[in-house]
Amino acid sequence: MAISVLSTDSLYEGRAVALRADRIRLENGHETVVEIVRHADSVVMVPVDDQGQVWFVRQYRHSVGRVLLELPAGTLGSGEDPGTCAARELREETGMGARDLFSIGSFYLAPGYATEYMHIYLARGLFPDPRPADEDEAITVEAVPLEKARTWMHGGTLQDAKSIAALAMAIPYLGL
Repeated sequence: MAISVLSTDSLYEGRAVALRADRIRLENGHETVVEIVRHADSVVMVPVDDQGQVWFVRQYRHSVGRVLLELPAGTLGSGEDPGTCAARELREETGMGARDLFSIGSFYLAPGYATEYMHIYLARGLFPDPRPADEDEAITVEAVPLEKARTWMHGGTLQDAKSIAALAMAIPYLGL
């Protein structure tokens, strides 16, 4: 696809995101402005303990003004390997480590306007291995049977797209 970037204007640089406006020319010659949110890549984990329970976190999300039930997730540090980030974030958010942590897929979160690419990890064989949580996070942990998590995924209890997608991708690995 032959799209030309005619100009780029940096609109905002923050701690977590940056916003730019690109003026582009499409193949048909039409020019338009596209706003792009730049965000570091990230990870989401589907932690499953030896009893077949999936570990979720509840945390307040100011952008939607409410507490959401989500799978643990986090943002990669500069140059950080996704697997290393997944292991760190699992410990920070759930207090658990995993004997087996492996990649099961990846996807763009919102390619219409954002650069963030998310890596999905299945974490099995959980064991206590806490790491201090980030100071700006107030998280509670909830472990539920896999079948209940699946019901939540289909029934609207889970309203976080990354959690729904990651759980759906993990289910074949979990024998359901």
